Amino acid sequence: MWMPPFEGDRCEYIANWIAVKVRWQLAIDPSEEAALAESATRCPNAPVKVTLAR
Repeated sequence: MWMPPFEGDRCEYIANWIAVKVRWQLAIDPSEEAALAESATRCPNAPVKVTLAR
């Protein structure tokens, strides 16, 4: 999975990725979930803000 080169950017990227998945109720496969979960552990304070789609 591609990630931005700087750690701070990665946290924002991961938070946005998760928010899009939740907002649009998109499926997530096991390898994607594992990669996001592992990356998110490095960003314990990154807020994920979601507005659900109508």
